[in-house]
Amino acid sequence: MTGPSIAITGLGMITPAGNDTESTWHGVCAGVSPARTIPELRGCAVDFACTVDGIDLDAAIGGRTAFRMGRYVKFALLAAREAVADAGLDPATWEGTRVAVVVGTSSGGSAGLTEQAVVLERRGPEATSPSGILLTIPNMPAAEIAIKMGATGPSMAPCTACSSGVTALSVARDLLATGQCDIAVAGATESIVFPVAMTGFARSGAAAVAGPDDDPSVLCRPFAADRAGLVMGEGAAIMVLEREKDARARGAEPRALLAGAGATTDAYHPTSPHPSGAIAQRAVEVALRDAGWGAGDVEHVNAHGTSTQLNDATEAELISRVYPGRPSVTAPKGVLGHCMGASGAIEAGLTVLTLQHGVVPPIANLDAPDVRFDIDCVTKQPRHEWIDRAVSHSFGFGGHNAVLALQRA
Repeated sequence: MTGPSIAITGLGMITPAGNDTESTWHGVCAGVSPARTIPELRGCAVDFACTVDGIDLDAAIGGRTAFRMGRYVKFALLAAREAVADAGLDPATWEGTRVAVVVGTSSGGSAGLTEQAVVLERRGPEATSPSGILLTIPNMPAAEIAIKMGATGPSMAPCTACSSGVTALSVARDLLATGQCDIAVAGATESIVFPVAMTGFARSGAAAVAGPDDDPSVLCRPFAADRAGLVMGEGAAIMVLEREKDARARGAEPRALLAGAGATTDAYHPTSPHPSGAIAQRAVEVALRDAGWGAGDVEHVNAHGTSTQLNDATEAELISRVYPGRPSVTAPKGVLGHCMGASGAIEAGLTVLTLQHGVVPPIANLDAPDVRFDIDCVTKQPRHEWIDRAVSHSFGFGGHNAVLALQRA
């Protein structure tokens, strides 16, 4: 990268594995999925998911504004609060004009839109929420964070499907590198565990479908020979990004450095990856070139790993072809499910924690990868391994490929 070094100084997470960063990390390292049957999905072909539990979101938000926020917005705001506190920053004292907010999402408030449509049909317009629009539009996570934190710099809501989180972090990095802000609050959020979305994924053939005796917690098994589709998740991850020299000047100790980013588009099919993997590979190569690394420098890959036949086969082939050093591979969706637009930010956050702690979480529900895959999957228990350079892959519907290169600080 020709611009300034970018530091990640704060991290906040809320996921099915935990309601903050520490509990999420412990949950992912434990390698056990919390997927369960969801009463609200009764009657759906897919009636199970990994959900955020054990928290009263409205109480956690506080004040009198939660009524206007969709679940996905609440996730983002809570993660942002944790990230900013983790960075040692105080919105009451920072220069808000120099703070950017970039929060991606794939489906935004589609759950809220569906709910309001049902209310309109059954009970009429007077029964719908005056905040109906605010409950649905995808920019509201960024907007509510900016409002709560007095951030009056650039704000935006990138949408590149399942790679939205990595796209948001890449955009935030560019804002810092070009001097458009001094602090960026960036990441992604998602919450679409509701009947219409779950039915859509079931109909698409992408989702795992449980038999009457199946345990939902073992159905997501990335890179397994008998992988049978994705399991839905939800959550958010938000980071605070700063120019490294600015962070160190104020005494902050970076969690990691965002060394490079790359993005490409398959231009092939709305849901299937390009079978050659060549376009996704180019995103990797752009990220490595941006970081000034060679492919042999990569010691760890946080894989997109959806547990679908096509994605995992294409990605495994890409990993074995591109990285000559046989890096360790993990895939957090085995624990968390596929958190859609939030997944890239969550998985980048977990990669940061791997760099910090020298621990690679295992891929849940995987004893050994498909024999056709020549990759070093971490299975059964965490692997203790000090890593200096890692990449996080994120590949979205529509052919959006986004890759981050992350370095130990």
